[in-house]
Amino acid sequence: MMKIALLIAATAALTIGTASAGEPDESVGESLYASSCAQCHGPGGKGMASFPSLSGRDSDYIASRLMQYRDGERVGANSGLMIPNAAGLSDDDIANLAAYISSEFQ
Repeated sequence: MMKIALLIAATAALTIGTASAGEPDESVGESLYASSCAQCHGPGGKGMASFPSLSGRDSDYIASRLMQYRDGERVGANSGLMIPNAAGLSDDDIANLAAYISSEFQ
């Protein structure tokens, strides 16, 4: 009986967690990109000057890098610029940006 109760509780917790986690919104990501990222990475994500291209990057890579920058981790030569830009991003912002960049800039 105890195992059944634990199984039901675990299933309910997983269901609630899944229900509250929304899908990334690419239109929100597009707006964030246009207002914060395009100035350096370019409107097409191909990079400009010393700023790298984002073309062909998958959403996991983009999200991972943005989280590292948000956490203040130095990841390459442009970390000094990226850390303050990523500092205010929420998890949803990062998911939305990653979804937009990975789908738009192939």
